[in-house]
Amino acid sequence: MADLALIVLAKEPVPGRAKTRLSPPCTPAQAAGLAAAALADTLAAVLGAPASRRVVALEGRRGDWIPAGFEVVAQRGAGLDERIAWAFQDVGGPGLLVGMDTPQVSSGDLAFALGELGREETDAVLGPAPDGGYWAVGMRDPRPEAFIGVPMSTARTCHAQRTRLAQLGLLVTELPELRDVDRMEDAIAVARQASGGRFAQALAALG
Repeated sequence: MADLALIVLAKEPVPGRAKTRLSPPCTPAQAAGLAAAALADTLAAVLGAPASRRVVALEGRRGDWIPAGFEVVAQRGAGLDERIAWAFQDVGGPGLLVGMDTPQVSSGDLAFALGELGREETDAVLGPAPDGGYWAVGMRDPRPEAFIGVPMSTARTCHAQRTRLAQLGLLVTELPELRDVDRMEDAIAVARQASGGRFAQALAALG
């Protein structure tokens, strides 16, 4: 499928709104700095992946931290389930959506996910996270009912999402697990895994 889009669901990295679960021990400004670094690593990985379109579905204002090569659409919807659903609809067509919480993701990881989604026998892909959520979801034919009403930010979110996709009769391919950054222990583990990235450097600068 040559028309696959890569969508990053992102939040403007401003203090008090980004990565709030890192405070404490971080100050709001430090947490926002880590969020900005995580987003920079994610966008760099997306730029290196073989997608036909690269889109940031953004909550907040666009800044110069979004590099050239990205379209920007505004997030809409009340909860995360709606924001994911409408991001797919606003971009249109088949696509893979990732968050800004896995700065260790590589262009190779994304290329693999896009390749799996491009297989004729696959309708959707889902990348689980060890906390019960998921770091990536992709669909060949996105529709809002695949997401709206799925409970988000719980220990069973990935299970619930997988179940919903199956209920819609979709064949789901599971992607490798990636840890997302919610709390400081996650940040430390991810920084160790991707020690050369901006996120690891930003964390190290905090001492």
